[in-house]
Amino acid sequence: MEERDTALDGLFPEPEPAFEPAEYAARLERVRARMAADRIDCLFVSAPEGMYYLSGYRCAFMQGQNPKQWPPTSGIAVHVDHDRFILFDTDRETVMHRTYTAARDIRLFPPGRTRDGTAFIAQELAAEGWLAGTVGLEFWSHRPNRAISERFQGHLEAQGARVVDGSDVLREVRWLKSPAELARIRAAARIGCAGLRAAGTAIRPGAMELAVLGEAMAAMGRDGGEVPGVIPPVLSGPKTASPHALATDRRIGLDEPVVVDLAGVSGRYHANLARTWWTGPPPREAAEIAARAAESLAVLKETAKPGITADELGREMVRYYEEAALWGRRSWVGGYEMGIAFPPAWTGNYVFDPASEIGRDKVFEAGTAINYENQFHLPDKRGLFFMIETVLFDEDGVHLLSAEVPHTLERAG
Repeated sequence: MEERDTALDGLFPEPEPAFEPAEYAARLERVRARMAADRIDCLFVSAPEGMYYLSGYRCAFMQGQNPKQWPPTSGIAVHVDHDRFILFDTDRETVMHRTYTAARDIRLFPPGRTRDGTAFIAQELAAEGWLAGTVGLEFWSHRPNRAISERFQGHLEAQGARVVDGSDVLREVRWLKSPAELARIRAAARIGCAGLRAAGTAIRPGAMELAVLGEAMAAMGRDGGEVPGVIPPVLSGPKTASPHALATDRRIGLDEPVVVDLAGVSGRYHANLARTWWTGPPPREAAEIAARAAESLAVLKETAKPGITADELGREMVRYYEEAALWGRRSWVGGYEMGIAFPPAWTGNYVFDPASEIGRDKVFEAGTAINYENQFHLPDKRGLFFMIETVLFDEDGVHLLSAEVPHTLERAG
């Protein structure tokens, strides 16, 4: 392995940090403050979004659904009393660490244990004195899976740690975005608008759904857009009523709706946007439903101010939908947190649902970014009108990030 080791020791690509060192230092400080409030002494961050938030870690292969020989055990350890973190990983990612991360203390799994670092991590943290109290693991992360999480917990407890659920630390800290993060989301929205415009041009009778998706992805890539955390749905005809279905080689027909739901991505920060087109002149009643749905965004912008609660905003939106005769047609209206995302999802931690009692006390402060969805069934079982906007709250007010692309039902082509 001498040649391999020599190569890894000597490869130093030009660094590509997503943010400045001061941004990462501020994030670590916020995480440690939340850990102190939650009485967590040491936190092991395994979710890709959290690893990226703390260090800029960007990896295509996170072992989310992996062979047993390659368990997902890399991660970042943070201690409440130390202004540094430790990144644990396999040596195969050494060049990636140098390219993207702000990590200074990187500990690589021993030879022969390329992926399973659970025992090694526990031993290293014990030697640091970081396992003397409570250790938080991210129970709500899809990574690692149950088998590895239980194995890791066993090693930590054998070293004297008391393991608790630390999922909320990074999830809650990431709710409020810094100015640098908000700039990323604005850039993501501009990229997403390019994708929507390309999709609208590509939609025509006879075109495949997958071809429309390809045009949207190519347009976003030309603007610097990254691959989103979800495979973007492009759906036509009755399939629009199942908004989480995937695009296929189905040929788009004449006189039917086509939904495109995508996210622009900049530095892994997402802005979710969706629009509906019609192949041919849109039916009058469908167009009227779409126009009333689009008007809801004016209501939202007028009502939503930094400091408003989800309950206040939700009640006003429901009032509008009932007056506009839309509430009974809803598939779903509401939204969820926007921000960092890796596969398999771009949904953040918080869901805003005006029809639910959960989360009604949430405050939309400056630094909040959510998407907002209008989904309404069209007459005569024609499908769904589906429109999504990303909404950003900052010190200047509330902003709709894709207002340049019409929110109404547009004729394709």
